[in-house]
Amino acid sequence: MTAASSSKPPLRIRKAAVLGAGVMGAQIAAHLTNAGVETVLFDLPAKDGPKSGIALKAIANLAKLSPAPLADKNLAAAIIPANYDEHLDHLKDVDLVIEAIAERMDWKLDLYKKIAPHVSATAVLASNTSGLSINGLAEALPEELRHRFTGVHFFNPPRYMHLVEVIPTRLTDPAVVDGLEAFLTTTLGKGVVIAKDTPNFIGNRIGVFSMLAAMYHTEQFKLGFDTVDALTGPALGRPKSATYRTADVVGLDTMAHVIKTMADTLPDDPWLKYFKAPAVLQGLIDKGALGSKTGAGFYKKAGKDIVVIDAAKQDYRPSEQKPSDEVAAILAIKDPSEKFGKLRASSDPQAQFLWASFRDLFHYSAFHLADIADTARDVDFAIRWGYGWKLGPFETWQAAGWQQVAEWINEDIKAGKAMSNAPLPAWVTDGRKGVHSKEGSWSAGESSYKPRSQHPVYARQLFPDPILGEKFDQGVTVWENDGVRLWTLGDDQVGIISFKTKMNTVNDQVLDGVQHAIKLAEEKLKAVVIWQTGEPFSAGADLKGALGLLKEGKFDDFDSMVANFQRTSMSIKESLVPVVSAVRGMAFGGGCEFQMHSARTVAALESYIGLVEAGVGLLPAGGGLHELAVRAAKANPDDPFESLKKVFETIAMAKVSASALEAKQLGLLRDSDIVVFNAYELLYVAKKVALSLAESGYRPPMPGRAIPVAGDTGTATFQASLANLKEGYFASPHDIDIATRIADTLCGGKIERGSLVDEEWLLALERKHFVELAKTEKTQARIAHTMTTGKPLRN
Repeated sequence: MTAASSSKPPLRIRKAAVLGAGVMGAQIAAHLTNAGVETVLFDLPAKDGPKSGIALKAIANLAKLSPAPLADKNLAAAIIPANYDEHLDHLKDVDLVIEAIAERMDWKLDLYKKIAPHVSATAVLASNTSGLSINGLAEALPEELRHRFTGVHFFNPPRYMHLVEVIPTRLTDPAVVDGLEAFLTTTLGKGVVIAKDTPNFIGNRIGVFSMLAAMYHTEQFKLGFDTVDALTGPALGRPKSATYRTADVVGLDTMAHVIKTMADTLPDDPWLKYFKAPAVLQGLIDKGALGSKTGAGFYKKAGKDIVVIDAAKQDYRPSEQKPSDEVAAILAIKDPSEKFGKLRASSDPQAQFLWASFRDLFHYSAFHLADIADTARDVDFAIRWGYGWKLGPFETWQAAGWQQVAEWINEDIKAGKAMSNAPLPAWVTDGRKGVHSKEGSWSAGESSYKPRSQHPVYARQLFPDPILGEKFDQGVTVWENDGVRLWTLGDDQVGIISFKTKMNTVNDQVLDGVQHAIKLAEEKLKAVVIWQTGEPFSAGADLKGALGLLKEGKFDDFDSMVANFQRTSMSIKESLVPVVSAVRGMAFGGGCEFQMHSARTVAALESYIGLVEAGVGLLPAGGGLHELAVRAAKANPDDPFESLKKVFETIAMAKVSASALEAKQLGLLRDSDIVVFNAYELLYVAKKVALSLAESGYRPPMPGRAIPVAGDTGTATFQASLANLKEGYFASPHDIDIATRIADTLCGGKIERGSLVDEEWLLALERKHFVELAKTEKTQARIAHTMTTGKPLRN
């Protein structure tokens, strides 16, 4: 979907071409294909075998990569392999061409000359360069192509990293930029930042500088690389890969190349002398230790252990990722201003390292803001979305107390402690409280605060990713209890049910709350959306409460809780107003069952959906197995067993989908359910779907009173397949018991094949097996082990 409300004509992209089947090109092609865009993947003609062999090999390799570039591995067959000798005619009917070949200006220019005569008169041409001049590249294009050319820089891996930088040239038509922004945002699900045409743009300019500063200060304060990673990872709200692990993953040769690019293209940068690969980095490259791809870099695996390079000894030693006690205590302080004050005042080398690294990052970001970005918001989003930080550099600085930190930076510059003696820009110390305010974010180039983009595509984001201090309309509460809140946003009479529990787990208050909220919605509203204010959708049932009842032997109470779970699912299914589930992140167990009973599910692409109860020694009993049996009967009334084969394996093995598209393959989402690529658009789309169902005269499905089942013949067939697992010791006797009970429930119990049952029969069967399993010692041990360790127990 594109922004239908836009007054500008949308950029319609039916078919795309990616030039270059390397790591980035192949994965960009994969993500375009995920989004339903027919994509041609080009590369050079192969010297041996089929001429499109390079592209063919790259497509085959997509299935081996982790994390998976394809949201459904079957999509690989949809990518069209091509080569420049035979297939340039493909470009005549392509709407978007993305060039993603090696970072060599001369190679890119040669390729543009080759393709220019074949590109259609309306196609947009974009380069995925990570730092070359976009205006420089545009000069090689024929006049008629220049206004349709722009930079479009994806971050690696393209499916998962939210950031895409769009870099227009002086001649790029603004309509092309607007159209591309809408396409990237809605169709591909990205966070777009418009960057200026400066070396490395925004994300890598600031992100790589941050890594260089950390590497410089590692040496200054004589810290171990593992210690620095312990300091610069989750402790700072950054990814686990922190600094040196990130370098290993990126590739040390790639890292050195990016640093060299900065040195070559930024001769006037006051920090120029630091734009060189640190000695230890160069030493590793010289030895061929290039990081993860060669099995060794700053880190390597030694048996089951991870070892880290010791710069002094030039050899590996065991890794001990741990901050000092003093620094761990400082990092645990909630108040950012107190935390930064203590870091600066401490004599601990680790604290001094952190203060120095932040100081130089803040200094660099402020000094270059006017050159590289329109606003401070663009810098913060680029770093958050491209590098996975919880807060960007300007947000971190502002949260820590803008003027106090600015004063400290100035003191350090004067004392010669900062990496550069370049002065802070005058606007930094003009008495401001920061760069983000109610009026918008600071534009150093225009000396004013600028609001968020008014591009119509952002009207689809009812709760966009907030910048520091931003607040959005929280709607009007219709009713709430301790478990859920029913509320409305705007005046469209669509109620929103949001859970109030940790990880949006399901307890008694949630069950009772959902049922009551639906009754109220039937009286007062047109439709309902179940949507959580943050991920996950739901981690499933509250196991702690369930285990407590079992340990105390309160089996009647336990049975009542399960019956209430089923009542909640059925109240969702039988609601007189349509209930739409808006899923993103995990939807496990009961969360999965709620969406299965909804009139429709709208799922973000990155939804990880599964009926995972078998992993804790149980079976799905919130109506999930009953619903799958009903669906199998509808799909294949003469032989429901055919439709049950796939879902039985999914449930018995507690499979979780790796995407919403895969959830359809596993039978956990219906073909009619909708997949949304941008999670920030999820609520908007779900509300539209709920309203359209209501406006089209929605009625809930009639209660099933004559449901054909596969019966004991079906169960016996499943048991035969389980026997092989048991013989090969792939499954324990308890695993077999759980799987047999799942089969019995899906097949309708010990009755003849083709017998007709009602929904209550299936629900009762599901409940019976669930309670019987819950009474066993082995299941109780599995539940307790999972709660304690977060991992399944095989017993």
